[in-house]
Amino acid sequence: MQFPRSVLLHVFLRSFAIQGSWNYRTLQGSGFAFALLPALRYVHRDSRERLEEAVQRHTHLFNAHPYLSGVALGAVARLEADGVDPALIERFKNALRSSLGALGDRVVWAGWRPACLLLALVVLLVTESAAAAVLLFLVIYNSGHLALRWWGLRVGIEHGRHVGEQLRQAPLLRWHRQVVGAAMLLLGIALPLVVTGALTERRMSDAWVLVPLAGAAAGWPLGPAARLVALVIVAALTVAGFLIRLG
Repeated sequence: MQFPRSVLLHVFLRSFAIQGSWNYRTLQGSGFAFALLPALRYVHRDSRERLEEAVQRHTHLFNAHPYLSGVALGAVARLEADGVDPALIERFKNALRSSLGALGDRVVWAGWRPACLLLALVVLLVTESAAAAVLLFLVIYNSGHLALRWWGLRVGIEHGRHVGEQLRQAPLLRWHRQVVGAAMLLLGIALPLVVTGALTERRMSDAWVLVPLAGAAAGWPLGPAARLVALVIVAALTVAGFLIRLG
């Protein structure tokens, strides 16, 4: 069974409210049923009794990273459309939820969000414009956030019970490593700007921006081999920055 695009769009929009009724008994269970309801209505459109039974089943315990909840929503919608036994669907949800929670925490909370915050911090330090930093953060962070939500829903719908294999093959962890590397680079750029008081001593900022950029240009092709040298340089710059400010 193929879902109309309008049904997928309604599930996608409702997924933003999956934590709206969070509670200690079912965690995201009520929100999951609410988000899945447009798909359930389409699948069980000929039987109100089956629809009510399906909604009741999906209010049970569920918890996952909210940005990756679409993976579970799409996969469960596909299983419901294929007429899979409800007990099997419940076991599938229980097996999937912890994986989605751990993956989302690692990719989003420990990768994407810190990188976007550090990028906004660098922009703030260089431009002295809070509006530019906030706008850049909101645009870039939410571009990745929305793309991840929509991708998850599409993967779940397309692969159903085999979505776990697709998650293992997805480039999320490789992308996560690249984002973490970018965050470390941004931290290295921001640190000299902070310790030299770039916001209050404009005359210092232009020269000190070149230092981390030069370090980034040297370290990029060297990779892990340059970590110790980079650590020593950053520590030296930090100490020098504090001495300059004290002087």
